[in-house]
Amino acid sequence: MPTNPNTMMKAVVFTEYGSPDVLQIKSMPKPSLLKDTQVLVRVRACSANAADWHILRGDPYALRAAFGFFRPRKPTILGNDFAGTVEAVGAKVTHVRPGDDVYGSVLSGAFAEYVCASQDQLSLKPTNLSFEEAAAIPCAGITALHAVEKVGNVQPGQTVLINGASGGVGHFAVQIAKSHGAHVTGVCSTKNLSMVHSIGADHVIDYTKDNFTVSNTKPYDCILDIVMSQPSACCRVLTPKGIYLPVGGPGGGLLGSFADALKAYFKSLFMSQRVGLVMAGVNREGLESLKELVEAGKVKPVIDRRYGFSEIPEAVRYLEGGHVAGKLVITV
Repeated sequence: MPTNPNTMMKAVVFTEYGSPDVLQIKSMPKPSLLKDTQVLVRVRACSANAADWHILRGDPYALRAAFGFFRPRKPTILGNDFAGTVEAVGAKVTHVRPGDDVYGSVLSGAFAEYVCASQDQLSLKPTNLSFEEAAAIPCAGITALHAVEKVGNVQPGQTVLINGASGGVGHFAVQIAKSHGAHVTGVCSTKNLSMVHSIGADHVIDYTKDNFTVSNTKPYDCILDIVMSQPSACCRVLTPKGIYLPVGGPGGGLLGSFADALKAYFKSLFMSQRVGLVMAGVNREGLESLKELVEAGKVKPVIDRRYGFSEIPEAVRYLEGGHVAGKLVITV
């Protein structure tokens, strides 16, 4: 229950950059509607994303422009993805009303009992999912949807390889590509082979035993690379007009993995193959598209572990280890 339903709430906060050890559960002022287009949501569940530990560590450095270069400018509530019930809406909000169950994402602030979001950052929750399942979708699901539909323009019958198919973005990308009629190959570790098969992959490669960049005999129309361990080698197994989509990868430096994506993009200007930059922000249109796919039975989140609110630091720590199969969710 909220600490004080009228003015205060519990939230997971950081006041310095660092490991999950710097996270604190504090009593914070409950957010209020500052704009006519905002929605106040009572959070029922949230989920952990790679963005959370990147923000927490201030890595890459470009992220610090939003929060503070040497330390956060103010106590900052971590967390992107949420699902919950609308408590109040601004005067210009048209598509949700108090009492509606919604899901969505913010830059930060979701690891709390209440979150305030723009009406364009949320949508009605899929009716066939729990709050925890719905909270698992926004960031990873939108990224996968944008990569497969908008940037990759995947068509029926095309061959798609997803490197990192068992992770948050990867397992959604497998299902979305299959919903578009593609022949999907997933790359993952031994322990996740059966999971990637179960969500629809036609073929699964165990990267601990096979290197898909040298063992493949037939090139792919599209490679979605969430690991970004060998981008140049990936391009060698694309069709002449294929597209390479780098997503995620290691952090560090000013721009982190985006710097590697930019390098690959500029190299592609001198090749017949293309490199697509996947820069997806959570938006209502994408959330509504994912809702339709979920309610049609074409996409379903896989939950690796479930945590209580006080266990959020442990969830972020486990996520940072890079071995999550699907998503981590937190009940609030």
